[in-house]
Amino acid sequence: MAAQTDLLARGRAVTEQLWGARAGGQELPAQKLAPEFFALVTQFVFGMFWSRPNLDLRSRSLCTVAQLAALGRIDELKGHLAGALRLGIRREELIEVLMQTACYAGVPAAVQALNAAAGVLGSA
Repeated sequence: MAAQTDLLARGRAVTEQLWGARAGGQELPAQKLAPEFFALVTQFVFGMFWSRPNLDLRSRSLCTVAQLAALGRIDELKGHLAGALRLGIRREELIEVLMQTACYAGVPAAVQALNAAAGVLGSA
């Protein structure tokens, strides 16, 4: 149980860096339906992987943005774009990552990701 508590604490620390006070405070329908699932996600994804020492949060954030764009996971992408901005990743860098998606995931995936990003990053 102590290991789970430690992973949850580490995961919460990462999500706080990504989303500030908003972390854990979102009220998605799925969170109301299965709140224990999101605690597990925090432990596993952010506590176990994002907090590993050999890749910094900035790099993990850029990787995550690229992967979500390639997979077409637009709702998650929007959240991670906001988190990337909070980490200090520049708008221009994020746009470049999304454009790069076209090379390996296809132009439609990149267009979809850039359309989603326009709402988060602004179009100007």
